[in-house]
Amino acid sequence: MKQVVIVKFHELALKGKNRSWFIGQLKQNVQRAVSDAGVEEVWIGQMMIGLTLSSRADWPTIKERVRDCPGIAKLFLAEKVPPSLDEVKRLLTDKLAGRSFKSFRISARRADKRFPMTSEQINRELGSFVEQLTGSKVDLKYPEQTIWVDVLPRDILVYFEEVQGYGGLPVGVSGKVMGLLSGGIDSPVAAWMMMKRGCQVTFTHFHSHPMSDTSSIEKATELAEILAKFQGKSTLILAPFIETQKRLIVSTPAPYRVVLYRRFMVRVAEELARKHHAKALVTGESIGQVSSQTLENISTIDDAATLPILRPLVGTNKQEIINVAREIGTYHISILPDQDCCTLFTPRHPHTHTEINVVRELEKTLPVEAMVKDVLDGVETREFYHPNAPRIATARTIQLT
Repeated sequence: MKQVVIVKFHELALKGKNRSWFIGQLKQNVQRAVSDAGVEEVWIGQMMIGLTLSSRADWPTIKERVRDCPGIAKLFLAEKVPPSLDEVKRLLTDKLAGRSFKSFRISARRADKRFPMTSEQINRELGSFVEQLTGSKVDLKYPEQTIWVDVLPRDILVYFEEVQGYGGLPVGVSGKVMGLLSGGIDSPVAAWMMMKRGCQVTFTHFHSHPMSDTSSIEKATELAEILAKFQGKSTLILAPFIETQKRLIVSTPAPYRVVLYRRFMVRVAEELARKHHAKALVTGESIGQVSSQTLENISTIDDAATLPILRPLVGTNKQEIINVAREIGTYHISILPDQDCCTLFTPRHPHTHTEINVVRELEKTLPVEAMVKDVLDGVETREFYHPNAPRIATARTIQLT
């Protein structure tokens, strides 16, 4: 008997002529995630990816890392036996010894139609066998234990647990984006949602050091490390923003400053995006959540952009975002207090309905290109790689769909 991990996907199966490329990318991501966990081989099967485990394989680590790869619908640890029900029965006799459950069901799937029994016949024969072996009763609707039996051309796979993944697309199939990482709850979730759509996310964090302490930098660093476990590598660009803020404070009316801050952030992030071959910016904005996120202010901010600005959280409420932050392991970092650059010099009564023409006129009095260049000249880049990034154990809750 040999242990294997079987990885299933949903959306990739619909990709037609490009399906093999999508599956190949997912295989590459899985290989990277388990490179040091005792996996002998990662292979592509019929609408699945398989991992052959060595005797030193670390299943808990493999389960966590593979589950965290976007594009995977579910995975399971299976025992592989020759294509014979007698072999399956021998395996069940061994594996069910010491297990206690009041009800069960057999869920057989016959991928190899040459096998002499139908799925229903396999269910009946193995169900009768397990009933006699354990004294448990068959319950097709609400079983305490499900036993899956997959009949393949050369083997039969038997497993007792399915681990749910996140679904979506594998990171790398949808290009690169630049995520504006604030250190709060929203922006890491927005970045993760883009990873789940196949994007590789590079991060830019704006800070006000040395006018403020380094707490926001430390938070951004930890968040980038955590998010590396979903995409293999995270690049974090730290952009000094304090001189821009000082210039805006002395040159522009207070109610417009928040929108002006964000327009300059967009300009800087776009230059960094082009350098890193990213095709869009990503923010954690949600309609109406704060003063800068009204439709009017979002429109004014977008006016400064030449790249698309993606806002995957735009229609979500705060509790939905918090649920996902807890699930992916960023929440406990995001809620730590810090001196964020946007809150450091926020006016008491910012405009919630700015007009683009007014903001453009204000910027005509500023050396915009020089201010952007000053920020770019001071950036610092840090890189984080998984599995060297910290693995955070978190409770899994409802995902955003």
